Amino acid sequence: MVSPGVIFLFRASRFLAIPFTIGFGISWLSVQLGGPRLPAWVAVVLSLASLPAYAVFNVLLRDWRTQRAAAALGARLVPVVKGKSIGSVDIMKMLQDNRKFGYPADGLNGFVAEVGPTVNIRVLWSDIILTTVPENIKLILSTDFNNYVKGERFKHGMRSVLGTGVFNSDGEMWKFHRTMTRPFFSRERISHFNIFDRHADDVIALLKQRMNAGYAVDFQDLIGRFTMDSASEFLFDACVNSLKANLPYAHNVSPAPQSTSPEAQAASKFTDAFTAALLRIAERETFGRIWPLFEILGSKTDGPMKVIGEYLDPVIYAAMEKKRSRSRDGKEVKTDDGDELSLLDDLLNTTSDAQILKDEMLNILLAGRDTTMHILTVVVYFFTMYPDVCARAREEVLTQVGPTRMPTYEDIKDMKYLRAVINETMRLYPSVPFNIRENINPVVWPSPDPNEKPLYIPAGTKLAYSVFMMHRRKDLWGPDAEEFSPDRFLDERVKLLLKNPFQFLPFNAGPRICLGQQFAYNEMSFVLIRLLQAFSSFALDEDAFAPEGRPPPEWATTAQGRKKVERFRPKLHLTMSTADGLWIRVKEAEYE
Repeated sequence: MVSPGVIFLFRASRFLAIPFTIGFGISWLSVQLGGPRLPAWVAVVLSLASLPAYAVFNVLLRDWRTQRAAAALGARLVPVVKGKSIGSVDIMKMLQDNRKFGYPADGLNGFVAEVGPTVNIRVLWSDIILTTVPENIKLILSTDFNNYVKGERFKHGMRSVLGTGVFNSDGEMWKFHRTMTRPFFSRERISHFNIFDRHADDVIALLKQRMNAGYAVDFQDLIGRFTMDSASEFLFDACVNSLKANLPYAHNVSPAPQSTSPEAQAASKFTDAFTAALLRIAERETFGRIWPLFEILGSKTDGPMKVIGEYLDPVIYAAMEKKRSRSRDGKEVKTDDGDELSLLDDLLNTTSDAQILKDEMLNILLAGRDTTMHILTVVVYFFTMYPDVCARAREEVLTQVGPTRMPTYEDIKDMKYLRAVINETMRLYPSVPFNIRENINPVVWPSPDPNEKPLYIPAGTKLAYSVFMMHRRKDLWGPDAEEFSPDRFLDERVKLLLKNPFQFLPFNAGPRICLGQQFAYNEMSFVLIRLLQAFSSFALDEDAFAPEGRPPPEWATTAQGRKKVERFRPKLHLTMSTADGLWIRVKEAEYE
């Protein structure tokens, strides 16, 4: 298979052909006019020299046309952040370094403070408009929805993993996937908690086992296994069984006990490949349109996707054969345990295309595993930082559900404080802190400054919006915007949210709002209730954190807001996570 880099260079050859035509054309013209025949090396030099001139001409022509279009509409261009190097390569490098080693929105906050909440981060002469304005985000997600798409540039980078699934498609293909998936997330389906309960029991047992052995637990890894197993069983009736694999030990445990069982190795192999594939496509987005140049020798997702296929392909073909067999026998399709059909069974009622099924399964698995894993991890982190919040949530659990009973859908709906804790966690650390769209037609956005002209954005512009940054704007959330305060969703401060619902978007909004929103709330609430029933307190074990998982000392002395006080290190790929996990110890609850 041809590598992405080779394909990129082949497509770029059409652009490169013009300068070389100019260079050799001058040599030909010299002969036609009776002049000397230029040596071949002169023609090559002329071609190479004309290449940057041709590029500059194209950029200047584009900018001139954009300025004229803006002026014709009585608008202005989005303010540009200027770098110190040619093409603002220094900005690209800074953003990549901050993404790897910094705190979310490092650098970007400075740009917004400098020029305003909507800013053009122009790198390599390509515009990236970043906005944190609720009104602009509302246009993108809702009121002008059809004009904003994922765009071919974004989809190209994601396609080798997410295919044409619901998170990586536009137009009719997106509608097809959305329609195909929607029926599964009915209230009747998402309020069946037996799968959650079974895997939550495993989580609690593993926590107790490690505590009894005297070791800290990486809660992010543990709850990631819970969400992976729950999602895989719930969605396609084929549990990955990652909770059966041996849990990792902290860096300061030596020698760490090892597990070499085939079951453990198979589970770890799939989850590791899934994580690696997501990291690879996230890296592509940071490089923009030139990402294929870093994969000249081959696609970096081929290896992980081969492992994923070795697991998923047999599951898909077995489900297809099961459906064909039952159809021949005239039997109603049910899962083996008599529960409701899995998502895969539902999808088979719409299509028998194995690739479409695989694409959709991976898209939904991404949403069902990574996003929920992150929020549950940060909720438990906040329990360690704010014991009073943990105690109050636990009191609500014991009052509403008791110390042992399995919670019901109605229990979860009535637990207002626990929902506020989850909401406040998603406000400060949303699972998807940054998102990307592209506009089909040129648009004019209202100016954030009423004294300035509106903002003109030409067609085909890459548009980034950040709910992470918007959720922390003090002009929207009040002076305590960076403080963890679940009561803001219960007291008079909730009026700020009611005034503009588009300022709180943990699940997106508009036609692309997350179909699994209530499923996620139910799953997160359920497992937190089970944890609060089983354990009375949670504490960080900071010695167990590897050095790369700890905030740098300078954050505590030079940073502001949450960055200054946090004791874990956020990490970004397509979704957010914690670097090196979240190492905790728990205290088992005692009941008379």
